[in-house]
Amino acid sequence: MAEETIELQVKGGQASGGPPLGPKLGPTGINIQEVVAAINEKTSPMKGMTVPVKVHVNTETKSFNIEIGTPPTSGLILSELGIKKGSGVPGTEFVADMTIEQALNVADVKISGILAKSRKAALKEVIGVCNSMGIKVNGEEPDKASKLIGEGKWDKLIPAN
Repeated sequence: MAEETIELQVKGGQASGGPPLGPKLGPTGINIQEVVAAINEKTSPMKGMTVPVKVHVNTETKSFNIEIGTPPTSGLILSELGIKKGSGVPGTEFVADMTIEQALNVADVKISGILAKSRKAALKEVIGVCNSMGIKVNGEEPDKASKLIGEGKWDKLIPAN
């Protein structure tokens, strides 16, 4: 079985047969519109976010399988907060304040694709990204929020599931 894997980034629910997808899939001989429809169906819950996609193509049978990754943590944070971009001067200028619950929502989406071994560790990774974006967490600067989590001071806010 000859299999080819094509990796690309698409906007959730907005893939099209044009570049970059069409030119990469064209030489494989598969039906590009079928692939586009499948990608859009699978990525529609992440509408507007950049989503990593792998298209595995069997070049003999012209069949395909689509593997959807999770969007970058920064994209999930922006979406969760409903803002367009982070701070131009992180650490000095803060553009939003994310609740622990919102940060946990992002951590829960990312946990399967990161190195964190626990929900608390995944939460601290999300807070690290908040630091580089100029976003406070529960009213605290991200470094302090991460420290409070490490010390267990916010354990009651972090359900174990």
